Amino acid sequence: MEVNLPDLQTPVRSLNCRGRLLTLERARVMGILNLTPDSFYSESRIRTSADLLKSAELMLNQGASILDLGGQSTRPGATRIGVKEEYARVIPAMELLARYFPDAIISIDTFYGEVAEAAIQAGASIINDVSAGQIDKSILAVAAKYQVPYVLMHMQGEPQTMQLQPNYRHIIEEILRFFAKHLQKLSALSIQDVILDPGFGFGKNLSHNYTLLQGLQDFQWTNRPMLVGLSRKKMAQMVTGSEANEALYGSLALQVLALERGANLLRVHDVKPAVDAVKIVYQLETI
Repeated sequence: MEVNLPDLQTPVRSLNCRGRLLTLERARVMGILNLTPDSFYSESRIRTSADLLKSAELMLNQGASILDLGGQSTRPGATRIGVKEEYARVIPAMELLARYFPDAIISIDTFYGEVAEAAIQAGASIINDVSAGQIDKSILAVAAKYQVPYVLMHMQGEPQTMQLQPNYRHIIEEILRFFAKHLQKLSALSIQDVILDPGFGFGKNLSHNYTLLQGLQDFQWTNRPMLVGLSRKKMAQMVTGSEANEALYGSLALQVLALERGANLLRVHDVKPAVDAVKIVYQLETI
């Protein structure tokens, strides 16, 4: 398999988050803060400013290295909201988080350039874009302008349609080629810190997801940090016969398997269990 990537001889071991260095010698945990009324896991939905601050404080105290704030549901079949509505949801919340937790590293989960730029100006220091710049190309210019780490995620299709008929011949190779193509584009824009997210559950059926997990270590040769979002997703629910609110234990099993295969960042609803999983996996590696 030949996949040409922009030259990067050694693995990235840190991220420059607007002047704050986030080291990656061991995996980090990203806590999910949902401002959506329709996210797939109902317990994660934040409805008030008080709830937001309480959830953020708990996650930080439990060991989250990043808070990931989003105002748009990207669950399968979700209805897309426009820029103005998403802006109204997330920018006041970002300002609030930055005021109460000035030392926290916060990512903005959006595919809109306008929202990303306003969020950075309000205190965000990472862009988490599920669309790889394919919904709103201006988001790539924002990442380049502010030189913030950019999460490049693979998705087949869009949230509205991605689970209708996902199809791959060789899923690992196809995603690697996707990353190679987009990394070339990001390199041309001088976007330095890129985090790869293979996009579990985004245009992938159960077999695709587990094939991807099984071969996750193949992405290590890109030398970019790898983020995985496995928390309470269908790939845990379907195997264990549980709903999202019952899928914590299955999620933890998936996260441990991902860590063993080289994941650097875990995007999770449940911070403390994930932090504990990281500690256990790394303790084993010290022996």
